[in-house]
Amino acid sequence: MPGVTPELLRVLRSPDGEKALATADELAGADPLVAASAMRSRGIPADLAAAALTQASLRGRAACKFGPDAARMFFTRPGWEQATRSVVADRRAARLADAGVRSLVDLGCGLGSDALAAARRGIRVYAVEADPLTAAIAAANAEAAGLAELITVECADATTVEVERYDAVFADPARRQTGRGRVFNPKSYSPSWDFIAGLPGRVPLTTLKLAPGIDHDLLPPGAEGEWVSVGGDLVEAAFWCGPLAAAPRRATLIGASGEVRELTGTGVEAAPVGAVGGYLYDPDPAVVRSHLVAEFAATVGGRLADPEIAYVYTDEPVDTPYARRLTVTDVLPFSLKRLRALLRERGVGRLEIRKRGSALVPEQLRKDLKLSGPNPAGLVLTRMNGAPVVLLTSAA
Repeated sequence: MPGVTPELLRVLRSPDGEKALATADELAGADPLVAASAMRSRGIPADLAAAALTQASLRGRAACKFGPDAARMFFTRPGWEQATRSVVADRRAARLADAGVRSLVDLGCGLGSDALAAARRGIRVYAVEADPLTAAIAAANAEAAGLAELITVECADATTVEVERYDAVFADPARRQTGRGRVFNPKSYSPSWDFIAGLPGRVPLTTLKLAPGIDHDLLPPGAEGEWVSVGGDLVEAAFWCGPLAAAPRRATLIGASGEVRELTGTGVEAAPVGAVGGYLYDPDPAVVRSHLVAEFAATVGGRLADPEIAYVYTDEPVDTPYARRLTVTDVLPFSLKRLRALLRERGVGRLEIRKRGSALVPEQLRKDLKLSGPNPAGLVLTRMNGAPVVLLTSAA
């Protein structure tokens, strides 16, 4: 929202602002210059017009995360990009409610996605956000959702909050953006990782929302590490601490239609290793990142061809919600010349390339292969017993 301030946000929420937003919705999809001119022709001040048009654009983009609720919410670009998807927040809130949580402090509430989900479960939420504009938007979203009586938003430093006053803590430390770009090192989190890691010792019912690449070694003793994917995209990790922990590791797969599959285990099991089979399974990224590949392999009676590579093989096809299954048609040592000849012989002009354990760059390889022909195929770049191999595949 370029140039927006808490004051301009208040204007957007006024009758004049509502009219501006309605006009911006009517102009959705129009050329930006044409839309801005149309807003001015209707007597809408330039700053309010720009804010309303930006909101209309962000609401449209946010619908993929928030569904119909996005149409009445307020957003900033970083805010909606970083916000928890509503389907994930709803499941988390249900789990907290089932654990008997009635009051929750939300540290780093952002635009309020998790606070809204918790309040819808009847949980009273004290939401804390360090950025004044983001805090104001979170409060506006709570009011827009009709949940202001259950959500109190305060602009404050999370480290100053007396978290012990609440049944549970939910913390989502700022980690994605700095002046240098994205942050993956927990030591760069805000609040600090030391503060975040100390929360379970203060309030046993603590849940931490973290980047999916978080190191398993940082999981507090006795806590559950959960990795969540939505529609096949890995979206977050969560550490469930104290009595909230139900399994050492959990992979939660949420489908495009909202269906949910869960796989649990220790995360330290080893899968059997053997030859490449007639069927290859590419596990969902939540399964891979939660270190539950061995547990997944057991569900299909599968094996690995290399102990370090998370592709699973079977000799017979097995249906599974945890992975995509491909039929292996050819296995050969990597040779660009031989591979090019084989694909030309089969008239392959469209190639889906996957890789795991290979240093090759798929797009460069695609150029080097000089594909031509009407037929599609799949290509997997991987290793077997440490040696590079190529697998040709078709959809199972």
